[in-house]
Amino acid sequence: MKMFQEKHSAPLPTPRSIRRTCSNELYRTAKRLKQHIPPTLLGQAEAFYVRKVIDNLSWIAQNHSNRKLLADWWDEQISEEIAAMWNVDRERLKKAFRDAFGG
Repeated sequence: MKMFQEKHSAPLPTPRSIRRTCSNELYRTAKRLKQHIPPTLLGQAEAFYVRKVIDNLSWIAQNHSNRKLLADWWDEQISEEIAAMWNVDRERLKKAFRDAFGG
């Protein structure tokens, strides 16, 4: 018989699913900014975001159901770099991400 925690724990995501999820989240965020972000900058932001997610994968997997906590992590770890990359206001970017992510 499996233990309760094993039965209800999700497997770790694959690199492909991480990349696709990060890409979708950044696309939705850029759309909510209502500002054109060149595809090259979207690609750079996606590569940065995917690296950060993979570096913190165990923590993200443990908190996968707490979208507010994940959005807080994004605000602290990701938003500053992407705001500088995209040349947008960081607070505006954080709000757009939360609207897109649901946290």
